[in-house]
This record gives sequence, structure tokens and C-alpha cells, in this order.
Amino acid sequence: MGTTLYRRVAEDIRAAIVSGAYQAGARLPSESELASRYGASRGTIRQAFAALVADGVISSRQGARRVVLGGPRLQTFNELVSFSRWARAIGEEPAGRVERLELRPAAEEECAQLEVPPGSRVYHLTRVRFLSGRPVMVERTAWREPVGAMVAGMDLDVVSITDRLEDLGVIFADAEHQIDAVAATSEDARLLDVRPRTPLLRERRRTADPNGVMLEWSDDRYVGDVVAFTVRNSAGAKALSRLPSQR
Repeated sequence: MGTTLYRRVAEDIRAAIVSGAYQAGARLPSESELASRYGASRGTIRQAFAALVADGVISSRQGARRVVLGGPRLQTFNELVSFSRWARAIGEEPAGRVERLELRPAAEEECAQLEVPPGSRVYHLTRVRFLSGRPVMVERTAWREPVGAMVAGMDLDVVSITDRLEDLGVIFADAEHQIDAVAATSEDARLLDVRPRTPLLRERRRTADPNGVMLEWSDDRYVGDVVAFTVRNSAGAKALSRLPSQR
């Protein structure tokens, strides 16, 4: 129940911020106040705060009441990490088809990105993602073994991995994104129903929990006319957003 409750607390606070109940610079109720209000533990409230910090909604300061941050938000952190949440946010129906899921020794780059020693094992998933029935992305993700074991027990053709892992208490708090263009390999072409060497937009991403432990390393390849990424910079904030292509 605690993992579901923290998401409810986070969404209630987010809704209150959007409605103007908490303006930029306002202080949120304390952990103890919110714990009493929701009949929850302070640990559950801290999980809710961690999710809001990851989305850039509130400050990360510990030991004091959290402060609401100002500035426009292009897209939440979790929508950027989660294909399913992003698809639903733009009115599309997400789906997936698993091509391979295997437990194997980590490749050299996977060890480096996941910060695990050589010889470690990872769960590696290759999955095609669909928007309203059309194949638009191939994801190839390596998961640290404890988290990957959770992923292996899911129905990956229909389940959002991010949503289910959060239900199980795994929090995605920080991500690094590398974006470039690549030519479709023969496997990419077959899975996405495009010609070999068709230009694809590639997003490589590694994601960590609130303690900085790396959870996943992913290579996602999108059909170029489906998605675009926008970066907005300001003195106070930096935001990266995934958007439907305008072409």
C-alpha cells in the first residue's frame, strides 16, 4: 500500500501546485504534517518528495520544509523516462512486443554505464514499442540484476515497466540522456518496418535511484518522423522534453 500511497501524495501535491494553492517559493507542509494527514509513515512522504524533486517541482533541501520551484515544465521526468506515460500524455495508445529477454554477462559498456564490476550479470531486454499500432521505437535495455529480476516477472507486452517498478518500491530519481542520429541496422529495419540505413533518432539513457545507484542503461531508437526532443534552458532551470514530431 505504501508504494501506491506515495504516488497519490505526490499527485495531490502536484495538483495543488498546478491549481495555484502553492505558488513558486511557497513552503510545503512538513513530513510529519503530511504523514498525519494521509495516515502514512514519514518514509512514504519522503518517497513522494523524492518523486517531486526528480520532476523539478520542489527543492531537494533536507531538514526543512520543501519549497515549490518556479518556471515552466515541458514534461515530467517520469514521462521522459517512461514511453507509456509519454504516449498517454499525447493521446496515443502505447503497446509493446518483447523480442528477447535474457540474463547474461554484462558487456563492457554495460558494466561502465551501470557501474558494476566485470563479470556481473544483467537482464537485457529488446522490445518494440508501438503508438496506436505502429512500430515507432526499439528499446534495448540492460538492468542491474536485482531490478532486472523484477522486470523478468512482468507481462512486458502490456505493462509499463516504470509504473510497475514504482509499485514495487523502485524509484527513478535521476537520468542522463545522450541523443544522436544513427542509421538503422538490419535488425532495426526489420523490427521497425523501415529500410536498412534509414536515419533513426537514438536516445541513450542511464537512470539512477535516489541514492545514485544505477538501475538501467538503455539504447532507444525512434523512427525519425515520430518524435523530437526539445531542450529549454534558462538561468534558473534546464529542461529536456520529448515531443511528437511536427513533420
